Amino acid sequence: MKLSDQKRLQILDAAEELFHSFGVEHTSMDQLALQAQVSKRTVYNHFATKEQLFQAILQRMSDKLRQGGEVQFNPALPIAEQLRRIAADEVALLSSEALLRVAKIAIVQMMKQPELAQTMNDNALGCKRYLADFLQQACQANVLTIADTVFASQQFVYQLKSFVFYPALFGLHQASAPELQHIIDETVAMFLARYGNC
Repeated sequence: MKLSDQKRLQILDAAEELFHSFGVEHTSMDQLALQAQVSKRTVYNHFATKEQLFQAILQRMSDKLRQGGEVQFNPALPIAEQLRRIAADEVALLSSEALLRVAKIAIVQMMKQPELAQTMNDNALGCKRYLADFLQQACQANVLTIADTVFASQQFVYQLKSFVFYPALFGLHQASAPELQHIIDETVAMFLARYGNC
C-alpha cells in the first residue's frame, strides 16, 4: 500500500472515531490531524472539507457492507429455510458494530442535511440488493404468491430493522443471540403466513 493511501486510511479511521464521539460539527481538522498522526495539510490534501470526509466514511462503509454474499433462490430447498438464512444475514448486518457506529454519526447529519437521508436510503445494503428478485423467482416457482415483490421485500427488511437495528441504534436494547433467533423465526413465520403457498 502506498504511503498516501495509508495516510488516507489513518484519516478515515480517525474521523470515524472522532465523529462518533463528538459529532462532525464539533470535530476540528486540527483534532483530526492529531488523531490520525498526520499534518493538517495532509488532511486537507485528501479531504477539502469535513463533509467530504464524512461522505468518504459513508462510502467506505457501504463498500465494505456490499461485499456480503447473496442467497440465490433454490427450488429444491424449503422456502422457510432460505428466508431464515436471508434474515440471519440481515440481522448480522443490522446488529454489526460497523453499521451502528456509522449510523449514529449519520443520524445527526441527516437532521442538518435532509438530502443525506435519501442518499442513504438509495444505498442498497444487505438483502435489499437482491431480495425482490429472490421473491420474484420464488413466485415463479409457485412457493410464494406476491403481487408486489418490492413492497414485500421492504416489509421483510423493515420488520427486522424495527426489532434489531433501531433499538440498538438509539441505545434502547441490544438483543441477545436467543432474542435475535426468535426475531428471525417470527419474521419468517409471519411473512410466510401472508405470502406462502403451503
